[in-house]
Amino acid sequence: MGTALAPPPHPLAVESLASLWDRIFGGQPAPDTWVVVATGVLALAVVVPHGIWLVARNAITIAHEGGHGLIALLTGRRLDGIRLHSDTSGLTVSRGRPTGLGMILTAAAGYTAPSLLGLGGAALLAAGHITALLWLATALLLAMLVMIRNAYGALTVVVSGGAFLLVSWLAGPQVQAAFAYTVVWFLLIGGVRPPFELQSKRRRGGAGDSDADQLSRLTHVPAALWLFLFHAVSVCSLLGGGRWLAGL
Repeated sequence: MGTALAPPPHPLAVESLASLWDRIFGGQPAPDTWVVVATGVLALAVVVPHGIWLVARNAITIAHEGGHGLIALLTGRRLDGIRLHSDTSGLTVSRGRPTGLGMILTAAAGYTAPSLLGLGGAALLAAGHITALLWLATALLLAMLVMIRNAYGALTVVVSGGAFLLVSWLAGPQVQAAFAYTVVWFLLIGGVRPPFELQSKRRRGGAGDSDADQLSRLTHVPAALWLFLFHAVSVCSLLGGGRWLAGL
């Protein structure tokens, strides 16, 4: 009894797949120095003014809550859902042991996530993988969208993911580079501000159930030391990522 052989893949299909793979994962030339500097200044101009920051902080909240959710899954917890609110607050609900290493890592992931994502993004950009960074960000946002449990959060993630997708698919290399560098600078610089905001709230007697306070109850380590960790991660990520972006 004979066996039917599958036809070989069409050469055009193979060529298209190879072209797509090279487009996403191939290296791109680094942008001009003025682009790197200008995007850093732009990110700083978005983070520092209070009025602009109130809107831009939504992007940091996406990274913050996404960090909670990702680590919850990686440590074996069950992720029930994520909510993003118009006041730039957020909530990630997971199930599992109320104590232990998994819960500690999940609680610690929020304030460190934007800066660490920025550091990883800076490493990709330094290696010339600009398009890969944009596609990876799109994939992460798409995965996060599945776990969003409110309309505002879904809208925020869809708009953010749509921006990454449009730039990665339609824009030229220079626009892609400017967009990617702006995003990474924003994560690095914007990641520094939330720990200071949390510190200020706690000084005024607010934020009694913050991530730092939850970590203090979980570990019996003072919340001030957890705040110091958040500061250290954000500042070190900014310094290290900034050096990579600057090509030093």
